[in-house]
Amino acid sequence: MVSPELLRAFRFFGGLTDDQLRGIGMIAEEVSFPPRTVISKEGDVATKLYVLVEGGVELRYNLDGPGQVSNAYVGTVPQREVFNVSAMVEPYRLTASTVSEGPVRVIAIDAAGLRAMSEVDCRLGYTVMCHLAQALAERLGFCRVQLAASKPT
Repeated sequence: MVSPELLRAFRFFGGLTDDQLRGIGMIAEEVSFPPRTVISKEGDVATKLYVLVEGGVELRYNLDGPGQVSNAYVGTVPQREVFNVSAMVEPYRLTASTVSEGPVRVIAIDAAGLRAMSEVDCRLGYTVMCHLAQALAERLGFCRVQLAASKPT
């Protein structure tokens, strides 16, 4: 269990009520990972939504096809931000792998539980999905910068 006070400290949980934070706290736990740990693997079923509390997490993608790069570094999850967002969007399969850069501490939220809560409490679901959309938009912007920087001249 994670306290509502800890959750309240993160932008992702902004706009949620104390009752909603208590509910999320009941399906969440703090977890630590040592350096160079694969936290989640691209293609696996996404069972947890994570919020990065401390440390750094790399995003890595496998690009399919002849001559493509395997395990390509795409960026780093900003501290205090959410990752494994595929856990909230069907088909609930991870679209990237995540690896701890050093020691990492996260809040791990049971995704099925959060989805169920979101179906019962539409305000909670709307708020969570708005925050997820914002995180995805920021990540897409970062990917655009990466692509522009790697464009051949």
